[in-house]
Order: sequence, then structure tokens, then C-alpha cells
Amino acid sequence: MALITKIREKSGIAAAAIAISLILFLIGSDIFQGRSSLFGSNNQEVGVIAGESILLPEFQKKVEEATANYTAQTGKGPGEQEATMIRDQVWNQYILDIAYKNEFDALGLKVSSEELIDMVQGNNIHPSVRQQFTNPQTGQFDKTFVIQFLKNLKTMPAQQQQGWANFEKSIAQDRIRSKYENLIRLSTYVNTAEAQKEYQAQNSKFSARFLYVPFFSIPDSAIKVSDAQLEEYLAKHKDRFKGVNSRSIQYATFPVVPTAQDTVEFYNQIKKLAKDLAVAPNDSAFAMLNSDVRTPYLLAYSEIPEVVKSQLGTFQVGGIYGPFKNGLTYSIYKYGGVKKDSLFTVRASHILIAPANKTDSAKAQAKQRAENILTQIKGGASFETLAQLNGMDGTAQNGGDLGYFKNNGSMTKAFEKAIFGFNGAGLMPGVVETEFGYHIVKITDAKTNTAYRLAAINKTIAPSQATLDRVYTQADAFANANGTIGAFEAALKKDKNIIMMRAERLLENATSINNLSNAREIVRWAFDEGTSVGDGSKKVFEQDNQYIVAYLTGKTDKDNVKVDDYREGISNLVRAELKGEKISAKLSGIKGSLEQIAQKYGAGALVENVSDVTLSTGMLNTAGPDAVALGKIAGLKTGKRSQVFTGDNGVFIAEKTAAVAAPALADYTTYKTQIQSMGIQRASYYINEAIKDNAKIVDKRYKFY
Repeated sequence: MALITKIREKSGIAAAAIAISLILFLIGSDIFQGRSSLFGSNNQEVGVIAGESILLPEFQKKVEEATANYTAQTGKGPGEQEATMIRDQVWNQYILDIAYKNEFDALGLKVSSEELIDMVQGNNIHPSVRQQFTNPQTGQFDKTFVIQFLKNLKTMPAQQQQGWANFEKSIAQDRIRSKYENLIRLSTYVNTAEAQKEYQAQNSKFSARFLYVPFFSIPDSAIKVSDAQLEEYLAKHKDRFKGVNSRSIQYATFPVVPTAQDTVEFYNQIKKLAKDLAVAPNDSAFAMLNSDVRTPYLLAYSEIPEVVKSQLGTFQVGGIYGPFKNGLTYSIYKYGGVKKDSLFTVRASHILIAPANKTDSAKAQAKQRAENILTQIKGGASFETLAQLNGMDGTAQNGGDLGYFKNNGSMTKAFEKAIFGFNGAGLMPGVVETEFGYHIVKITDAKTNTAYRLAAINKTIAPSQATLDRVYTQADAFANANGTIGAFEAALKKDKNIIMMRAERLLENATSINNLSNAREIVRWAFDEGTSVGDGSKKVFEQDNQYIVAYLTGKTDKDNVKVDDYREGISNLVRAELKGEKISAKLSGIKGSLEQIAQKYGAGALVENVSDVTLSTGMLNTAGPDAVALGKIAGLKTGKRSQVFTGDNGVFIAEKTAAVAAPALADYTTYKTQIQSMGIQRASYYINEAIKDNAKIVDKRYKFY
């Protein structure tokens, strides 16, 4: 600053020149590329919502506040994935504050100060408040904690006061959102005729014989599809092909693999660390300081890697064991004995049988079914097999395995009490009842509160800097020698060892590309205004264990949908139409029984039978759940044959052979509720999408992050 003052004193012209140079340096060259707001364009615009511009400084400030809250709550800064999540949350909050608020205001929805007080410390406590002020020891919510907190709020740091203000704002917005969705819910009505129709679709049955010629019976190569036909189809069905901003790329990947010399040096490092760990006065601190992946010093049996468990019985206090290999990570351990933990750990499997509803009869049926399954297992049936066949939660596909868990409240209270009240391993003698239903439980690893003192050094074998430099030089030379997609394709033909990958239709805010997890730099390059289709990156992108050279092969524009954006999908649809016309024309000229028509038609024609098919869940054998065919057959009179018609998957001639109408019900409330529930879900989704569409949201975050 003193230097600039002195120069200004010497020469006003020189000072002005230097000042301008400094400004240009701070702004950067974007000023000349149409990206700076200084000369009329707005390079600071992160997005537009309902006509309101969101600028980068304001957006970034909110991101930083949210990041600070995350760090305060978790005790660590966010990684790349968490940072993306935080930015998404801030963006969604803008949508709520602007687009949704417009709708709420138009309806007069608001939360009064009295209502907010009631939600925080009154008679109708908001779930988030209840969660924040629940005593972790007793599991009970105490309103006095809230009142005491609020009394002390003004004495707390400004950051905490602002955090509480943001919290109150969030629960108020949640309440308004609930009011809005309740209005939607109340606007959904199902009459008796609709409920009756749904009941009939689920319970009326029909049987039929039909001739079916699938589209796939004609080879795709036999049907030529012209660009004019594709253009015509797209013009007629524009509503089915929504435009998106996307980019497609190809890229060459140059893996960085440790050399033989790197491996030798790594083993020497492991050996030295093992010797040093053996004599370290504070083994746990030494292990933590020298570990690539830190692990706790005290480990429950469930937390110990399987390969270590198998040898744990041979460990002696003070001994060094390993290295144990897990992928590219090698671990050495110093064993310090055992101690008793305050928590128990157990491993169990279960089969959950949930009642259809909360009525006593439904609960009784579920309990009886669970007890029958338990009896089968006691008689020798496979627990895992019965879990796969009967389990009603996500564990079923894994034979009911719940893995290891502790008695720390991670499981529902009744379940935890039953499991940890059982001694040993094996099938529990009775079913366990919880709020979710009835559980048949097998203890696969008995409860234990033994904790093991294991000072672990985990080192991941990695390439040396020399290896990294060598591969980078190779990738950089390739990027410079092959600056276009044409040159890249020519290089691929010459050198079969080049690893080429594709990524189709990447979206603007994509964070990963195939197995590349932190690929924002590549995505931003692909969406840069200066990158054209056919361009190579001319620079090397660095990933964890590889270097990438990318090429832009295609782009789509949400405001200008072209055939090429959906060429394959539209081609398949047009080809199916042409196949349907060809098959229908041939079938229409043939007379006789279905078998005779099939015989005269030739290869590809099938005659099949179905029995007791319902309209809502029907399957037509080879044709599958063809909705068009099901509707056509259901609408036929018994004993009548249809004309030739085209379904979803092929061409049909059908005969309805029998029909059994579902008996009339006195009360269709169950079906009314069923349809209404589905309607509410759809209405909520569609209205939310309509709000977003109406706000004409433009998301430009991809330009900055």
C-alpha cells in the first residue's frame, strides 16, 4: 500500500496504470471472454429461480455458513461428496424460499409467532425440536430443557444464536410445507365408482387363447428406418422426449500402478514400522501417527477384520502380528490384551413378518405365520432359505443377516431387549414382537462385551513420485499429440493398449463419471462454452490412481431436442411400429383357427393360453405384462375373437374363453383408501414438479463448482 502511495505521488498516470493492472489481475481474463459483469454480462450468476437471480457471493456465503454448521456438528470438514450435498441443500433452500414461497403466499399460508412458540415449547412440539432435546440416557423428551436453553440463548455466542434462528426458520418452513401438502391431500377424492373399478381390475378374472407374433421375431436388420421417419416421430411425440443439457465424452485413462521397485520399498517401510512399533512406549499413538487409515485402539470383536479374527487366538500380549492384506492395504498389529466394554456386541439374523395393517386380526395372522415358520426351522428347515422366501424387509435377500450391532439403541427397544437378554448362539425359542411386526431370530455370534487392545498401522501400497511423474509425462504427451477426437480415434487404431472409456449424457452437476468419483473438473471442462464437440482436453486430469485425457463427443440442449439426442430410443420405437404394420398386414389376410393362422404365418407366430388373469397384474406368458393386449382381451365378450391388433411388444389375435366377475362388495372403502393414497403421492409429486417448472429454474452451479 505504501508503495502504491509513493508511486501515486510520483506520477498520477503511472498510478492509474498500475491500479488498472491490479484490478485486471484480480478479476482475471474472464473480463474479455464475456463472463464478467463489469461490461454488462453476469459471470456471478449461479442460477435463476422465478426470475430472481442468485449471485455467487450470496450463494457462497450461505454455503460457507452451512459448511461451518456441518463442521461444528461432525467435528470435521466436509469431503467432496459432503460438500456437494451441502451445496445441493443450499440450492434447494433457495427453491423453497423463492418458488415455493410464491405459492404459499398466494394461498395465504403462514406460521404465526404463536404457532412457532407452540411448536418449540408448547403443546404441539415439532419432531425436530423433540429430537434435539431428547435425553440420550433416558430417551425421554423434557420441555424444561428447551425453556432453559431459550432463557440462556442471548448469552450464547452469535454463531449459536444465528444457528437457532435458522433452525426455527427451517421448522416453520416445514410446517408451511405440511399445510400445503395437506391441502393437496384434501383435494384428492375417490368416488365409489372409481373404487369399484379398481376392485374389479384386481379381482375379476378371465381366460383366453391368443396368437402372438413378437416384434423380435423380425430381425432389426430387416427394417430400415430413415432420418425422415425419425424426425416425423419426434415431431408427433415431443412431450415424450424432454430436453436436457448433457455432454457425452470418451476418455483415455492412464493407470498409475506401483512398480516392482515401489513394492520393495513399501515392504522395507512396513518391516521398519513393525520394529519401531514393537518398542514404541506409546504404541497406540505411534500407530495412529504412522497409519494411512486410522482405526480405534480398542476394538469390539465385530470390528476386527475377518483375516485377523482367524489368528486372534494365537496373539500374545506385546506381540507384533502381520502384515495382513486387504486389497492394497497392509496392516500390522501390536496386541495389548483385552478389557471389558460397557456395551455388548452381537450378530443376528431375523425373519420379519409384518401385519398387513394395525388391526388385531391382521396382527394375529402375522403372529401365527411367524410361529409356523419358527416351527419349520425347529424341524430342520433352513433359516436362510425361509428368510429369503418370507422376510418382509431388506435383509431377506441376505438370508435375514443383520450383521453385528451393539445394545446402544441402534435397534428398536423391544428387539434389543430380547436379543441381548438371550445367552449363547442359536435359534431363539419364541417370536419377538416389535412395532414392525413379528421376528424369528437366530443369534449367529453370541453377545460379548470383550474389547481388544490392538494398535494398528495400516499402510496402503502406492506408486512412488517417480512412477507418478513417468505416467503423467506419458499422458501429457498423448494429450498434446492428439488434440481432437479424430486424432484420438486414429491413435486407438494404432495402439491397442490404450484404455478407452465412454460416458454418455453427463448432466451439468454430475460429480462422478463411471468409476471416477471426483470428476467435477472433467465435467466442467465438457460444459465449458469454449469446448466444442470433437475437442480434446489438451490437458491431463488427475484422479486418485490414474490420469485422464478427455474428448467431447456429443452434447444435447434442453431447449432444442434433436433426433440425435434420442436416436437409439426413437429408432427402436419407429422400428417397432414398422414391424407391427408388417406383421398385421400379413396376419389380416389369413383365415382359420388360431393354430391354422399361426401355421400359415410361419416362423415367429405363437399360440398360447392364459387362465385366471386379472387386468391389474396380468401376465400373458411370452408377451409378459402387455397393457394394450390385456385391456383388449378384458374388453372382449366371452367366446368372441378380436381383430388383429398391435400391443406393446407384438401383434395379437385373441379369443376370450372364460370370465369370472368379482362379486359385488357392500363396502369399497379399502379400495378407495388404496387409490386415494396413490393419488396423494402422485398429486404431491406432480404439483411439486409443476411449481419447479413454473419457476423456470436455471441452474448454473456447474460453472463454479
